Amino acid sequence: MRTRVKICGITRVEDALAAVNAGADAIGLVFYAPSPRAVTVEQAQKIAAAIPPFVSIVGLFVNAPKVEIESILSRVRLDILQFHGDETAEDCEQINLPYYKAIRVKADTNLIQCAQQYRTAKALLLDAFSEAAMGGTGQTFDWNLIPANLHMPVILAGGLNAENVGLAIRQVQPYAVDVSGGVEAGKGIKDAAKIAAFMQGVSNAAL
Repeated sequence: MRTRVKICGITRVEDALAAVNAGADAIGLVFYAPSPRAVTVEQAQKIAAAIPPFVSIVGLFVNAPKVEIESILSRVRLDILQFHGDETAEDCEQINLPYYKAIRVKADTNLIQCAQQYRTAKALLLDAFSEAAMGGTGQTFDWNLIPANLHMPVILAGGLNAENVGLAIRQVQPYAVDVSGGVEAGKGIKDAAKIAAFMQGVSNAAL
């Protein structure tokens, strides 16, 4: 099965189009003000308007109130939500859109339990745990912590780049991979050549 790709932390239309043109399946918009990759509603509207059919637009939220998410949804087309904070399954289910839940993986994280807790999610996004930030740290985690019997699609994130994504796919065999910092020229500014190299790394893993 082909590994899907999401390019997250898009802040500019040209970067969104570079991701689409390279073959990305989804782009991520960060609605979390402390993030250096956060977008305003106005930025998000321009990016969403430029995205062609069959490419998903993911909205990333961190412990956002329901009213805030609904306000953004009334102004920006989003296809699926990524909850990247401490949201419960009930919090995630309040919004009438498909979602997946980010889990920041530590040595003692029980991913089987997480899959049961968030069984209404479309997938679990597995990211590296950091005390410093909620995500986008550029750190990998021990992929051996991912059980083979998770019975839920896995989106692998955390420190991926063109050099290690092939190994990650061969070892974890995730449904999708998620990259942000690994394809950037600077925080929130993507590099089209790095995106293309990342996509090539994903393709090569299937050979």
